[in-house]
Amino acid sequence: MKENYFQLDKRKVVWFYILTILIAWLSAFGYIKGYNYALGSPFLLILILAAIFRFDLLIYLAVLVTPFSINLAKTGIGIGVSLPSEPLMFGIFLVFWIKILAEGGLDKRILQHPVTWMIFLHLGWYTITTMTSSMPVVSIKSTLARYCYVSVFYFSLLYLFIKKQNIHKFLWAYMLPLLGVCIITMLNQAAAGFTEQNAHIAMVPYYNDHTAYAAVIALFIPVIIALLFQRNINKTIRILIYIVAALLITAIILSYTRAAWVALAGALACLFIYVLKIKNWVVYTGMVLLILIYALFNVQITMYLERNDKTSSTDFTKHVQSIGNISTDDSNIERLNRWSCALRMFEEKPILGYGPGTYMFQYGRYQKYSERSGISTNFAEGGGSHSEYLGPLAEQGILGPVTFILIIAVLLQRASYFLRKCKNRNSRILIKGLILGLVTYIIHGGLNYFLDTEKLAVPFWGFIACIVAFDIYYGEHEKQELDKHSTTQ
Repeated sequence: MKENYFQLDKRKVVWFYILTILIAWLSAFGYIKGYNYALGSPFLLILILAAIFRFDLLIYLAVLVTPFSINLAKTGIGIGVSLPSEPLMFGIFLVFWIKILAEGGLDKRILQHPVTWMIFLHLGWYTITTMTSSMPVVSIKSTLARYCYVSVFYFSLLYLFIKKQNIHKFLWAYMLPLLGVCIITMLNQAAAGFTEQNAHIAMVPYYNDHTAYAAVIALFIPVIIALLFQRNINKTIRILIYIVAALLITAIILSYTRAAWVALAGALACLFIYVLKIKNWVVYTGMVLLILIYALFNVQITMYLERNDKTSSTDFTKHVQSIGNISTDDSNIERLNRWSCALRMFEEKPILGYGPGTYMFQYGRYQKYSERSGISTNFAEGGGSHSEYLGPLAEQGILGPVTFILIIAVLLQRASYFLRKCKNRNSRILIKGLILGLVTYIIHGGLNYFLDTEKLAVPFWGFIACIVAFDIYYGEHEKQELDKHSTTQ
């Protein structure tokens, strides 16, 4: 792979600016002559020029605009597209694969990496279940979106990450606009008196609800904390990191999102595994024991949870206790209802499922009256399957969640191998932050389903690309001078 794959020589840079100025002048001239639509031409043409001359900047732009993008389905327009992020990502997706095919295919180091194999398996099964889908148009759209997100924020980012400082640029490109959304959200909450009801909608229209908003913040909290412990950071940048960390932690507390709090608690538990250097076999044994305990005592556990009558509240103690309330808390009851529907759909079609993206259109007839909550509907206005694992189980059969879990399992195995061989302290710390960030979503994914949106897909696949990039480019032969590339770049 060429180090300057997305870069330019000086002559092309000069031509880029000349053409940009020329287009701007022509647009102004057209507007003066009464052609109002000419005002839109510079933006389209500049994007085309960027795709040709500075493809890397176009990728960063897609990351930057994602937190502030607005889904038109939630507006009066009613179109299920997020602007400006999704059209931009689709353009990058097309240009990227044209470039790759013209260059003779993917870099062998990317192509031969085990995580890439698992991603191909995942996408392959998406394609197969789309061909057998009960709603082909819905599934084609869902599968195309998954292809787009993975292509742009896994494959194309791996080409950018051949330069180590670009990993930091990617992380900051999402964190800074996310911080802006957090500030706007908290100001909205302050204006409403920090009520729990307002906390559910204060981030609209940038995020659909507080659960998706908190899930993204939870992904980045371990990363920003990891950056605090890195060396070679100047004082100003370190102060900025402290401010960002404090604001993100405050934002997630004020989000009143129990799933995100549980996810961060799980990440903290995983941190102790690293700190105490607990052996893998101990961790795996513990996980198996927990599964066995639940299998043997699930009736008793359910009866205990049914005695919990604490409901969602601005009282943080009661709000935390309400996590286990499955008797009177509508949010929890509805989540169980959606999961039960997903399992019944799986029983109906266990091999191929109903097709990607079809759950929300199919689950209504699988509801039981006794399991419905006060917020139940026949269509998923309040969310989909509420599970990153049960949703694909219903839509893609048994291999749906299995292929997703294999990506995570292989990634964690490769990351563990990298941490054992890497001598670079900054790299080890950042990798642990990225892993713990992903752990928050792995846990959160048991309670919600967000990877079909660009808001979560960008950091999720981007974090995976970061870890794979370290494994490919910065392993045991990493040069000491790479330490100089810090978060200041």
